[in-house]
Amino acid sequence: MPRRVGLLLVLLAACGGSEVSGSTGAAGSTGSTSAASTGAGGSASSGSSGAGGSTSACDGFLSAFGEGTYYSADGSGACGFSPPSGGGELLVAAMNAPQYDGSNVCGMCAHIKGPQGEVTVRIVDLCPECKHGDLDLSPDAFAHIAPLADGRVKISWTEVRCEVVGPLVYHFKDGSNPWWTAVQIRNHRHRIAKIEAKRDNAWSSIARVDYNYFVADKGLGPGPYTLRVTDVHGHVVEDSNVPGGLDNANAPSSTQLAACK
Repeated sequence: MPRRVGLLLVLLAACGGSEVSGSTGAAGSTGSTSAASTGAGGSASSGSSGAGGSTSACDGFLSAFGEGTYYSADGSGACGFSPPSGGGELLVAAMNAPQYDGSNVCGMCAHIKGPQGEVTVRIVDLCPECKHGDLDLSPDAFAHIAPLADGRVKISWTEVRCEVVGPLVYHFKDGSNPWWTAVQIRNHRHRIAKIEAKRDNAWSSIARVDYNYFVADKGLGPGPYTLRVTDVHGHVVEDSNVPGGLDNANAPSSTQLAACK
């Protein structure tokens, strides 16, 4: 089997819908508001096997045919997520190198069809030696589509909305400080396209790196921060009062990105 290298608030409704405003609420607090946001970007629920996986009218969803394998996944990996807590089935996968896209797929959910079943997983890792269309699954996930003894099987998969509980979570990497700040979005429904920070009344994009953090090499200052998150479908959340000075810690948003229907 392959190895691993391993928060003013604005919410735009789905697919160019109306804009909704609210307060920043819990954005100033640390610690995740749901178990799903503490681990693998909010891991896919074990109830997502079978025919699950919502489809969407939004454009830009990925799909592919390839091969499915499995490895000793723990929910961590190249995407920089922490192993999920709470027990239950671990339904995660590693994306093939051609479609990893500099970590752009990290945290997305994929609904997989195999020879003997279906399952929805969250992408948490990179499979360097996997070809376009291939996914390397956790054993729990693979067992939904074929016996483990099969090892390698033909699959098809489609990107779907992640069924999450609670708000987005900003996770600040260990070592983050006012002069070097790395932030990651966890517990999101759709792939994250960009994060921007507002300073001196102007927005500036924070560069994304291949280990799935958005890194401000010169830092974001002492905080609090005003951050804007946009997903690949154009849904936006803007949070003010995101606390600064966090190191390997979470700051929950008070809301979640809109969902494609």
